[in-house]
Amino acid sequence: MSNPLKDIKDISKEIYEKILKKKLPSLNMPIRSLQNVSYDPKVGYFEMIGKAKERTLAASTIKTFAQSLRMMSLSKELIETDDIATKRETYYVSKNWGEARFHEQPESDTVMDDIEAMLMVNREQIGFIPEEKGGDVAGRLVVIDKDQETNKELRIDCTKFGSGAYSIPASVEHLKFETDAKFILAIETAGMFQRLVKHKYWQKANCILISMGGVPTRACRRFIRRLSDERKLPVYVFVDCDPYGIGNIYRTLKVGSGNAAHINKFFCVPQAKYLGVTPQDIIDYNLPTHPLLEIDVKKIKDLLKNDPFILHYKEWQQALKQLDSMKKRAEQQALAKWGLNFVIEKYLPDKLKNPKTWLP
Repeated sequence: MSNPLKDIKDISKEIYEKILKKKLPSLNMPIRSLQNVSYDPKVGYFEMIGKAKERTLAASTIKTFAQSLRMMSLSKELIETDDIATKRETYYVSKNWGEARFHEQPESDTVMDDIEAMLMVNREQIGFIPEEKGGDVAGRLVVIDKDQETNKELRIDCTKFGSGAYSIPASVEHLKFETDAKFILAIETAGMFQRLVKHKYWQKANCILISMGGVPTRACRRFIRRLSDERKLPVYVFVDCDPYGIGNIYRTLKVGSGNAAHINKFFCVPQAKYLGVTPQDIIDYNLPTHPLLEIDVKKIKDLLKNDPFILHYKEWQQALKQLDSMKKRAEQQALAKWGLNFVIEKYLPDKLKNPKTWLP
């Protein structure tokens, strides 16, 4: 079990001792990209292959090196005081760091991600939490949480939110689940999620609906993974048919990312299946489409050339080539061409009966 506080102290001590010996201190960090991951379906997620970068104290790196040390110091303080800081708060804390302050938040986020990867932990373990919420849940599920003041058990029934939904918290490790649902349906857009909730699709299909709201947050992915593992539930994914929905949203949920490969083991859902919308669905359901943009075409080429997950599955290569040849993309809401509730009455029932139309 990793001990981030001990690791921070050990790294700091090593740097201090090198400085006393008048040697150049350095920090070793894994390279966070698809070029540093491999994919094995037996494992189920992107794994790091060991490429690393060394951040040595030099004239050109002095600011980034100082920022890394200050970020580690802040993390140490957060762990020791059992406190948290959002990514945005961390950026503003740096305004007290003199010449080491960050000018833009992306700089701060990158250094935070480097520290996280260097320590091989999830950022929540070192005190940093995301700004965005984790996702919404509705359907046949009772989430068992705890009251933070009394430590008493709280039972949250996800069928009792009316037209609303349960929001996944930033940390989900302590949660427990009770359900008799048959499957989890993970949905890209809030609009489609709201339609299915409005008409209680979860009741009709005996399922749990989870809104990912675009690329799912770590909390959302971990929630789905834990719920699926512990209750032995299959996970079906319903997203827009475009390179982003396929290569960012679905791929990140299923196998993780190159950027966070050090924690993919815990923050992905290898058992997920792509229910739709598929390129073939555009043809079979005669869906309204939008033309592929230049950025979409570039994304398809990149996925076919560089993504280890796509390169493993011929079905995905064929689907992306089909999308490229059609020069079209379609949104989930395009199903409304056939009626606002066509998705509930026809599309989803058809797809659930015919898994051969899904993608891996």
